[in-house]
Amino acid sequence: MTVRKLTTPLTEEVITDLKAGDRIEISGVLYTARDAAHKRLVQMIKDGDKLPFDIKGQVIYFVGPTPARAGMPIGSAGPTTSGRMDPYSPFLIEHGLKGMIGKGGRGKEVIESMLKHKCVYFAAIGGVAALLSKKIKKAEVIAFEDLGTEAVRRLEVEDFPVIVINDIHGGDLYKEGVSMYSSL
Repeated sequence: MTVRKLTTPLTEEVITDLKAGDRIEISGVLYTARDAAHKRLVQMIKDGDKLPFDIKGQVIYFVGPTPARAGMPIGSAGPTTSGRMDPYSPFLIEHGLKGMIGKGGRGKEVIESMLKHKCVYFAAIGGVAALLSKKIKKAEVIAFEDLGTEAVRRLEVEDFPVIVINDIHGGDLYKEGVSMYSSL
């Protein structure tokens, strides 16, 4: 299977061609945020405050990395369970978020929002956090330092491996996979 290379920020034109099951390598900038940071980002938008980054076209990686070892930009950086971000994701998608990276399925409201506003959901492989961190070339906290590992970080990545789980056409790799194997 071919690996497609993408550079952030993502455009609607680029994500229109993506299909559930596509293997992707992302280069450019990813932002990290987990549920506590998501809650704050949503509140900032509601309050009319400026976000720590322009959300339009961006990809948020659901990760709480471990501290960096000497000489490394970041520690282990494996995906966290995406369902914890479900209460906040539709609002951020409405405001221009184009991609999310995590693990596990997404709720109905999130999937509907992704279809309506053209956003994709990628999965990173859990259990290989130390290997994924090698694809991160630079990491800096840009907001909510008080949240520790859940602070918002700006990551510069090169060939960060992910798989498209939910595309903007209704494709869902998790459902397709279950269907494919349940008929055996």
